[in-house]
Amino acid sequence: MAKQYDVVVIGGGPAGGAVASGLKAQGKSVLIIEADLWGGTCPNRGCDPKKILLSAVEAKRRAQDLQGHGLKGVPQVDWSALMTTKRGYTDGINDGTLHGLQASAIDTLHGQAYFQADGQLTVDGTVVNGTDYVIATGQQPTILPIDGHEYFQTSTDFLDLATMPKRVTFVGGGYVGFELAGIAQAAGADVHLIHHNERPLKAFDQELVTALMANMTTMGITFDLNVDIKRLTKQADGIHLTDDHGFELTTDLVICSAGRQPNIAHLGLENIGVATNRRGVQVNDHLQTTNPHVYAIGDVSDTAAPKLTPVAGYEARYLVGELTIPSAAISYPVIPTQVFSELKLAQVGVTPTQAAKQPAQYTVNTLDMTKWFTYYRLQTPQALAKVVIDQATGLLVGATCLSEIADEVVNYLMILIQKQVTLSELQQLIWAYPTPASDLQYLY
Repeated sequence: MAKQYDVVVIGGGPAGGAVASGLKAQGKSVLIIEADLWGGTCPNRGCDPKKILLSAVEAKRRAQDLQGHGLKGVPQVDWSALMTTKRGYTDGINDGTLHGLQASAIDTLHGQAYFQADGQLTVDGTVVNGTDYVIATGQQPTILPIDGHEYFQTSTDFLDLATMPKRVTFVGGGYVGFELAGIAQAAGADVHLIHHNERPLKAFDQELVTALMANMTTMGITFDLNVDIKRLTKQADGIHLTDDHGFELTTDLVICSAGRQPNIAHLGLENIGVATNRRGVQVNDHLQTTNPHVYAIGDVSDTAAPKLTPVAGYEARYLVGELTIPSAAISYPVIPTQVFSELKLAQVGVTPTQAAKQPAQYTVNTLDMTKWFTYYRLQTPQALAKVVIDQATGLLVGATCLSEIADEVVNYLMILIQKQVTLSELQQLIWAYPTPASDLQYLY
């Protein structure tokens, strides 16, 4: 007879690993199942390896900005050495994660989980029994269903390229397209980014997105907007991308960067009454699905929260409490999001677009920070911010930033917004100077 567990977790990534460890610490018997790499997307083939590759791009970018301002000569990206550094990190993730779970006395099983019926879970034929189940299977890259789609590669392939092709094309203008396009260009590729309409990165302020695109164009990236690719064909001179209106481009590598989709197709959720949609597994405000003994956390769920690793961890911590001593509905703090592109684009809180719809409540201030000392010393070509102020309280409630250090600044802004820090309270703090933190008072 199969062993009975208090909780069976499906997915060994950041969300699944955190909830399994937390429940085990609370005395629960836990089994965690993984069909692919232990550790999940983020450390194996997502945010972590991407940031390792980006480190060389950032260094090159800083050197370019300082040409004629104290530096001569721009370093070149050694892709082979950079990839070796990346693999020095990622090659140990799978085994390290697995050993960590086992060291915590968490049972592990590798294989494809499938619900045959309510309360009947199998993993490659092995029967598994649990009182409650947690789905934490994450997302995977979307492949556009067009003619020749078999010639598409994904972000997973890009992040493990042994050599950088001469011509690289990205189809899809979201986070992944912008981020990897910058890396490819810095590594010497001729880069095109194709988007089906005129509004890439639609979740961000259009003015700042336009400024980012102008900067990336200056760096050598070509944007092909309002192009809806219909087919890929492989010919002797490369892969040809065409639409129905005369567009044609030949490239050596084409990455489909048209978003991600939840990993739910092979779980048999329809057999246990778990409702899903194109955004993922439907959950209530206790992260419970339409089956009361099944929960979903992280990127696979259809919550409104951004699909980010820290959010997955936050939900895991909440669910540990919920499955130990049920409590109030989950409540999310303000969550910063960012695009790690040529210049960083980051936002948190109320967006300028949202604020513009309520002019009686919010004021939006646009700031050109290029001449501020922090950005002057870096010679950054653009440093822009749009800050949203609540008129009644004077509190900072939202901000969108574009600069080389926007990913750092947005975390400071998140704290100010979450903790409702007034300008007078901020001025009572003494920050190390001169630093980005000491500039915060000028954003109110």
